[in-house]
Amino acid sequence: MATIRVLQVFTIMNRGGAESMIMNYYRQINRDKIQFDFLVHRKEKAAFDDEIESLGGKVYRMNPINPMMPGSYYEQLRNFLKEHNEYAIIHSHLNTFSCFPLKIAKEFKIPCRIAHAHIAIDDISVFSLFSRKESIKETFKKLIKLQLKKKVKKDATHLFSCGEKAGDWLFGRGASYTMMNNAIDTSKFVYEEAIALEYKKQFKLEDTLVIGHIGRFASQKNHAFLVEVFNSLVKKKPNSVLMLVGDGPLRKGIENEVKELGIADKVYFLGIRADIPKLFQMFDAFVFPSFYEGLPVALIEAQSAGVKIVASDTITEEVHLTEDVTFLSLEKSATVWAETILKNGSSQKSDNTNKIIKGNYDIVSNTKMIEAFYTKQTVI
Repeated sequence: MATIRVLQVFTIMNRGGAESMIMNYYRQINRDKIQFDFLVHRKEKAAFDDEIESLGGKVYRMNPINPMMPGSYYEQLRNFLKEHNEYAIIHSHLNTFSCFPLKIAKEFKIPCRIAHAHIAIDDISVFSLFSRKESIKETFKKLIKLQLKKKVKKDATHLFSCGEKAGDWLFGRGASYTMMNNAIDTSKFVYEEAIALEYKKQFKLEDTLVIGHIGRFASQKNHAFLVEVFNSLVKKKPNSVLMLVGDGPLRKGIENEVKELGIADKVYFLGIRADIPKLFQMFDAFVFPSFYEGLPVALIEAQSAGVKIVASDTITEEVHLTEDVTFLSLEKSATVWAETILKNGSSQKSDNTNKIIKGNYDIVSNTKMIEAFYTKQTVI
């Protein structure tokens, strides 16, 4: 039987949640039977590109999608599919923007066209626009996405989601969709004291409370509030640091805010990192105050590493797999968040491997499921 090639469609293969999730599956899947290629919509090289190619995959680059004028994108994609007729499966991870590639995939009679939900965007309201300091630009983007999501199901043959909240948001309550869990390799996250000590020594943070966060610097992740929380926390426990992993358009603004607060020496901007499992060993607490999410893989990883978590209650309860998670309302003050972190934060970490596996977020069993699905779609 010939190798099945699946075209995975993303914006760019940097270390985001959905991108990290699909790479977990890619590393585990039997690549003699199933091979992933990636269609991305940015010209620049991304964090996972080299690894994709080392695993036998190809990365194809296209221009960004302009939702207001998609004509040129459609023509580009048509030309691509004329040259590449080897794909019987197109798996789009573009959320509401999946309607664009799937429209052309249907035109080319590609038999399996998957729309995958990764996020549940919060509602537009006066409160979100003003109290949360959401920009007019962000609100306009939401309005576009709310219109586009009505079209996603039209040209898809299969609907996938990372969780119920994301699936219900993108496809509508009552829609039938397949759950593809944001599974991880639990073996990489088991707590090892030697690694924790090594990393704390490397950063000169022995006897320091290390607060961690992983996420793109975008409005969704609520970094401004996170910094406010840490500023409150450090007044109560001066021997603390905040480590921010990731990059994005709002990073510079957050860096300036940290300087204005006078805590620049206590906030580490680590950028995009390849050593996430080892960083988790060093974290004493993980703080995640997002306005909205789908089902964040970072919270699965944090629980697997036994790190104490304080997260916003806007995040789906599905992610609550262990006793290490505390949900808090974003209406609570930064002081309350800081007090909760100090109360719950601990260097005493549990081995949560069995709980992650029991919750069905281990990559081994989940890969077998998706492998069987892909194979079934190509059997005539």
